[in-house]
Amino acid sequence: MKRLLGLLLALYVPAASAVFKCTDDKGETLFGDTPPAACSSTVPIYEIGPGGRVIRKIDPALTPDQLKEREAEQARAKKAALAAAEQKRRDMALLNSYSSAQEFDVARDRNIEPVAGRITNAQERLKELDAREEAISKQIAEMKEEAAKKKGGDEAFEPPAWLTANLERVNKERTNVTAGIVRYKKEIDELRAKYDTDKERWIVLKANKGTLASDVAAPTADPAKAPGKSY
Repeated sequence: MKRLLGLLLALYVPAASAVFKCTDDKGETLFGDTPPAACSSTVPIYEIGPGGRVIRKIDPALTPDQLKEREAEQARAKKAALAAAEQKRRDMALLNSYSSAQEFDVARDRNIEPVAGRITNAQERLKELDAREEAISKQIAEMKEEAAKKKGGDEAFEPPAWLTANLERVNKERTNVTAGIVRYKKEIDELRAKYDTDKERWIVLKANKGTLASDVAAPTADPAKAPGKSY
């Protein structure tokens, strides 16, 4: 069959020209000086030179869905390349910033200390607010008792607006301070996780002599197991 095809090509193809060959949807092989119009746009076309040698292959045009998928794949590849470059930059910075694993613990504790200080201050402020609320509540109770004595009965008592406003301000500030403490504790957990994760990756990189191969993965730190005191 190949010899017959070669003979056909030798007869059809001039010595210094090329022809185009394709197989249509019915399985028939077609030739032409230009790409045969009978061939579907979904089949490849071959340009054949003298002697039956394939000069090039013309792939069929992509469908809109195929074009969309190719663009999406190119976007994914670009994103992955950027992520790999950024990881390499961060790894190099990590290797150049620390000379021992203990330095990560020192840096972690140094960054946690001011946040822990804010928690301590907030807790002291809560004590002051509790004392202030107790004083206001006591003042309202005394005023209510005094009003009852004057009227000779336990009639409805409405505390002064300014006193009620003071109590509302105390409660509002307590809510804000409590929310602040929650944020500070979360910040400490994040700092611990960050430094512990960086330390573990640094150890992996050091063990591999700074190799940044994609198959070298650092273990992920578990913030729940991170050392240090609780606040």
